[in-house]
Amino acid sequence: GSVLTCAQVAAVMAVKNTSQLIPMCHPLAITGVDVDFDVGEREIEATVEVRMVGKTGVEMEAITGVSVALLTIWDMVKAAEKDEHGQYPETEITNIKVLEKVKE
Repeated sequence: GSVLTCAQVAAVMAVKNTSQLIPMCHPLAITGVDVDFDVGEREIEATVEVRMVGKTGVEMEAITGVSVALLTIWDMVKAAEKDEHGQYPETEITNIKVLEKVKE
């Protein structure tokens, strides 16, 4: 299947299951998840926006979604970079951060 489609599904699954992966995160009533990719010549930027109704934040869900999306991409394309020593000299996941938190 499409690498980006699989990564998008993985991100949504990760958002919905964050409370099962990270101690002290509790289940939230997620109302929406948007996953976008900006594909450059040598990089892919992933953005995950999470929405919910309630007083708690969804930062951990968004960060988990981005992380799992990027891990999924890496897993699906790693064979293209693996060198003769079985290493991945170029691929890296960097700069995962919360871009904006909006309270309504």
